[in-house]
Amino acid sequence: MAESTAIAARRAFEASQLIDPAERDVALAAIRDALAEARDEVLAANVKDMEAAAPLVESGKLSKSLLSRLDLGRPGKYDAMLQGITDVAALPLPTGLVTFAKELGPELELHRVTCPVGVLLVIFEARPEVVVNIAALAIKSGNAAILKGGKESTYSTQVLSGIIARALAKTSIPATFVQTVSTRDEISSLLAQDKYIDLVMPRGGNELVSHIQNNTRIAVMGHADGICAVYLDESADENKAVRVTVESKIDYMAACNAVETLLVNEKVVNTVWPKVANALAAVDVSLKCDAATLGAIAGSPAADKATASTEEDYSTEFLGPTIAVKVVPSVEVAIQHINEHSSHHTDSIVTEDEASMSAWARGLDSANCFVNASTRFADGTRYGLGTEVGISTGKTHARGPVGLDGLVIYKYVLRSKKADGSVIADHEKGGKGYTHTDLPRGNPPF
Repeated sequence: MAESTAIAARRAFEASQLIDPAERDVALAAIRDALAEARDEVLAANVKDMEAAAPLVESGKLSKSLLSRLDLGRPGKYDAMLQGITDVAALPLPTGLVTFAKELGPELELHRVTCPVGVLLVIFEARPEVVVNIAALAIKSGNAAILKGGKESTYSTQVLSGIIARALAKTSIPATFVQTVSTRDEISSLLAQDKYIDLVMPRGGNELVSHIQNNTRIAVMGHADGICAVYLDESADENKAVRVTVESKIDYMAACNAVETLLVNEKVVNTVWPKVANALAAVDVSLKCDAATLGAIAGSPAADKATASTEEDYSTEFLGPTIAVKVVPSVEVAIQHINEHSSHHTDSIVTEDEASMSAWARGLDSANCFVNASTRFADGTRYGLGTEVGISTGKTHARGPVGLDGLVIYKYVLRSKKADGSVIADHEKGGKGYTHTDLPRGNPPF
């Protein structure tokens, strides 16, 4: 079954490369219209998932954060999912772009041209709208996709994938261009299909990503935990510190770009920090503090929400109303702490000092380095990418929010215009050598 799914995806990908790329937008419009029409059907399936998940939350087998991510009925979420398709369709095609062009010699031209990766295997947890997000990005970028959602979103995923397949069947894009699978056994088998699948993209916790990396020969682009930090520099503006920290924590606490660690420069521990602490406590956030930050808020309203931290707290993704707080002596030490303890996702500094800003941007080993801005900005839609497959915290060709640009690679296209064709003897072994002259990066040669 898994092999046939992978083969079908490979054949769909190969066939799609000979179709006018403009047809990709036609397919996206068809999917959007079909999903808009089937809203009630999708939401009814999502209710079944929510009802099945509720006892798991009560028994502690499923976290409240995952339940929140599962809910398609939250105000505006379904419309946002549809808008994501529209936004992706409106973006320029990421394929067929010339990123390098040289004349190697007379009548011999080399172009580097962007192209799809091929067949993607995307594994994700809980959020059923990811099916639609990835389908839109895959179609626009020319990649076939096999999707596996968490078991908690089974009903929603099945309905969404069925709607997408039926919509594609009415277009020139093969209906098997986007497929879904539902069991762990299928995933284990798909991870062995390196002949047909080009890239695995696990979107979940470290345990999931590590398991995938250790059980496949296929290239893996990891989307792991979000242990994000905000650092209050010695020049931090009090108002900015409160606004940035509070929103980074409470806007959507189950998100991977919510802040989990707050670092405080020792020079503002008795000034800016108590204001931030009281603001966090006022919105019911628990504070896990080291000795210095705990002592600085003694007797304040925030003291009731504060307890002593452990070293483990600074490497924890809480995904809820808890934040770990620690004093550091400098921006350099803040950077060192984050590079050691974070997941290299998104981290923000609050500062008025240009030198600190520069050090932050250069020294921080994270996919997203922010200055005086909420960590919640780390998002494909907010970046103008249309939507995203996820946030890549690795160091492959794509990093940060992975949108269309992260789903393309390139190929070198060499074209000879010489009447009798080109051979290396024309340029070597007594030939005329190479010119290596830059050419305009206009349209590809074909």
